[in-house]
Amino acid sequence: MTAISPVVVVVGPPGAGKTTVAELLAARLGVEVRDTDQDVEAAEGESIQDIFVSRGEAAFRALEAAAVAEALRTHSGVLALGGGAVVDPGTRALLADHTVVHLDVGLAQAAARVGMNSGRPLLLGNVRGRLKQLMDQRRPLYEEVATVTIDTNDLTPEQVVDRILAELGR
Repeated sequence: MTAISPVVVVVGPPGAGKTTVAELLAARLGVEVRDTDQDVEAAEGESIQDIFVSRGEAAFRALEAAAVAEALRTHSGVLALGGGAVVDPGTRALLADHTVVHLDVGLAQAAARVGMNSGRPLLLGNVRGRLKQLMDQRRPLYEEVATVTIDTNDLTPEQVVDRILAELGR
């Protein structure tokens, strides 16, 4: 039996463009796209924001880690992970066997892209300050799992996909 594995796993902070880039990349490669945040919402029947409010971040992170592990075992296309998925040591260990693209973005660009999106529970309140804190905490983790890092600042999603494909030799 042949092992199933994503062609590319996309990680990065909020505002990096993970979902958009994953969709475009999958289309260019002719494969399916999957987003683990959407997997969690579908499985639980509620939004991530509602899970955070009703059950707390720890419960969400456990659901997220299970969704990532399942997707890494069963998805053969492009996989986008939620911004905080790399916080889990088990997830980082699983990613070691995969091609991982880290979409990096500066604070100003990320804040502009995220805006005042209230659907992001960890960014409630001072969006820019909280975003900077999350980016500073997570950047070493993204770099740890990354096969390649793409700076998305001042690039269109299509240009990001072009750079990913060039970096991966496709």
